[in-house]
Amino acid sequence: MARTPLDLDELVEHWTPLKDEQALVSGKRGATRLGFAVPLKFYTQYGRSPRNRAELPGEAVEFVARQVQVLASELESYDWTGRTVEYHRAQIREHLGFSECSVADAEKLTAYLAERVAHKERRSEQVRVELLARCRAGSIEPPTPDRCDRIVAAALRAAEKSLTALISSRPTAESTERIVALAAGADQDDAGPAGGGAEVEDAPPVPAKVKEASGNVNLETMLTEIDKLLAVRAIGLPRDLFIDVAPKVVAGWRARAAVESPSHLRTHPVPLRVTLLAALLHEFKSRGPVYRRTVQTTLKASYTNHYRRGLMKLLDVRPVRPDPALLVPCPPLWGGEP
Repeated sequence: MARTPLDLDELVEHWTPLKDEQALVSGKRGATRLGFAVPLKFYTQYGRSPRNRAELPGEAVEFVARQVQVLASELESYDWTGRTVEYHRAQIREHLGFSECSVADAEKLTAYLAERVAHKERRSEQVRVELLARCRAGSIEPPTPDRCDRIVAAALRAAEKSLTALISSRPTAESTERIVALAAGADQDDAGPAGGGAEVEDAPPVPAKVKEASGNVNLETMLTEIDKLLAVRAIGLPRDLFIDVAPKVVAGWRARAAVESPSHLRTHPVPLRVTLLAALLHEFKSRGPVYRRTVQTTLKASYTNHYRRGLMKLLDVRPVRPDPALLVPCPPLWGGEP
């Protein structure tokens, strides 16, 4: 992607050596002078040293070169490796009050990101943006790209570990056992409809049922959706399980649970395993968009004997107080106005 050329205002604002900076530059000559001056202005703008010549805009090099009275072409002979460039970078850091990222700094940055950022933001690229901003605010030169990746990954892992430990501690012991058994692929005899006995021996596990598409909307699909809801309710998940977790974090867990196989789920630590499955099941229990759409469409279709079977079962799972989301215009049961 082509870079937008810098205009004169940007050059004057960001690439003009200030009085104290001119004093640092004045003792140097030729390529060394320009090789120090341009990275100095780059550092003041970005909070780090340029990694190579390619990061320096050509128009900025020309602009600075005129001010320090060195030909811009001199920069081509500047050595970007070795002792000289390291010495210049140390001088620039000292002048600007920055320090290199130590092991202790990296640990503090990881802890900050895990506690303040990665609990709500799970995208590594956005966590990295926060890492660089934190470095700038703390006058720390950002680590190398590879080291940044390691810090971000460590922060995401730490945040997930603490979050899943919290979430998995909220269900009862019985509910946790049922969720763990789901990942193991065990038959959930007590996960069937309340008072309805055990599930059919060959019935698919509850997570697989929830993942299944409902198919065409009709009585049978409505009954299937009701069975799903009853099975999920029987797990016994708390209503406020994810009350203090960012919705996009829960959505990420739900998406992972939806695509991971039981064998993959079993490789996770128990807190993560419980959290992933709970996110998948809790979403269906709380909102159930397919369930609602199926019920609405089906009950609009007919009130014949064929559909009364579904209505009776629906009344068993719905509370006495009607849910406004499920209220539909009722057609007359006989001729005339409703």
